[in-house]
Amino acid sequence: MPCASTTASTLNPGYKPIFMKFPDFFLEDEEDVQPLNLFAEDVELPAELPSEEQLLDWFTKMAEREGKPLVELSYIFCSDEYLLKVNIEYLQHDYYTDIITFQTTENAIHGDMYISVDRVRDNAAQLGVPYRQELLRVMAHGALHLAGYGDKSPEQEAQMRQKEEEYLLEINAI
Repeated sequence: MPCASTTASTLNPGYKPIFMKFPDFFLEDEEDVQPLNLFAEDVELPAELPSEEQLLDWFTKMAEREGKPLVELSYIFCSDEYLLKVNIEYLQHDYYTDIITFQTTENAIHGDMYISVDRVRDNAAQLGVPYRQELLRVMAHGALHLAGYGDKSPEQEAQMRQKEEEYLLEINAI
């Protein structure tokens, strides 16, 4: 289910993300599935990312703690303009966001997440946090949506923020 989510709830009071079921895809050859994929569409991969090995270790531990199988996480890093086109095409939302998550398989951490590096950089500056921290928080946010966490209600949003902070402490310890 795609989720257009951002610290927009912090930056824009009243913001509510939209969830939508993304069509399931049949994987012809599941042996080709990699648990972690990092792609860049119209930008470079962020240099601030930990190594793929560190990220995979982080997401594997997250999946184990959340009791969900880690099937595949694909992060597609892009610009504001690229993600705006995705947001309009798939969600009919004409506004910028930092992440849109498309869940491929329910009850598993399996999906595609589009992240605007422009929006993450702007949010980090507005929040007064390092870019790397905000980037990892957004990556965790997407994975947590795939693990079943929502952020529509104040209670869900508080739980999501608590989980993001918990997992940020772990990746920073690696």
